[in-house]
Amino acid sequence: MKKLVSMLSVLALSAGFAATASAQFPDRPVKMIVPWAAGGDTDNIFRPLVPLMQKHLGQPVVIANVGGASGTVGARESKNSPADGYTLYAVHDYIHLVHYSGLTDIKYSDFEPICRVASTPSVLTASPKTPWKDWAEFMADAKKRPGQISVGATLSSTSHIFPAMIEQKAGIKFKYVSYEGLAPRMNAILGGHIDLTDSNLTQKGKVDAGQLKFLAIASEKRDATMPSVPTLKELGVDIVYEVVRGLLVPKGTPAAARAKLAEACGKAVQDPEFAEAMRKQGTRNDFIGEKEYGAFLDQIDAENKAIMTSLGLIKK
Repeated sequence: MKKLVSMLSVLALSAGFAATASAQFPDRPVKMIVPWAAGGDTDNIFRPLVPLMQKHLGQPVVIANVGGASGTVGARESKNSPADGYTLYAVHDYIHLVHYSGLTDIKYSDFEPICRVASTPSVLTASPKTPWKDWAEFMADAKKRPGQISVGATLSSTSHIFPAMIEQKAGIKFKYVSYEGLAPRMNAILGGHIDLTDSNLTQKGKVDAGQLKFLAIASEKRDATMPSVPTLKELGVDIVYEVVRGLLVPKGTPAAARAKLAEACGKAVQDPEFAEAMRKQGTRNDFIGEKEYGAFLDQIDAENKAIMTSLGLIKK
């Protein structure tokens, strides 16, 4: 009897410690793994979120840029991190694409959803050294020189899928040059080493300065900040394409920790400071919480699998 009472006491104490630890979460800094280099789009979107999340969590949130292998190095480190709430994984649609292309066995369902943060329409962007003044001239040249116009892309990621969709819909062919993330792709196009890349309205200042040219935006309507840039749809290319970013945590992270992270994320995204930062980057606030984000990830996983299949890029 004494032994049974002792065991029950130990169990009760353990449960009490666990409840206390959960109630105190977080009691130390939280790491946010960004699977791309500093200075790229994903990094630039999550950096203004970090101080606002810190404010609501009461602990520092520290970005760790873990790049390499089309974002799969950061994905693996995130998956293998302790499932305790102290590791956040900053993700976008690439997590579906690299899995279906066979670059990694990691998939979105290896993680738990926390929140969707933002959505950014893609823009087909050209070097100023290219001869085209507009979409019509670009298309005429592309049809004359199939496979000769170079596109900088992170292979099997969104910057690859977007121009590949244009190839398919417009009946043209590009030559791809591989780069790890937007920052090195932008250096390449600014230096005139490639003709095209996928970017977004964060590059508006460079367009205004004559360093880049926007050919078309993949949104439903023209953007008010760059009204001269036509949509692909109005040019007869039926593509609407956004890069959607959010936060995940390793599978098995306690529900209480997930709830606190999701609450902090929601408050941070709704902060006017974050809204202004996103406006400057041509990005819209697009917050949804854990449950809705999980359903959304299921939906776009199926959509990305279909896109990859139609483009012949899926691993059989």
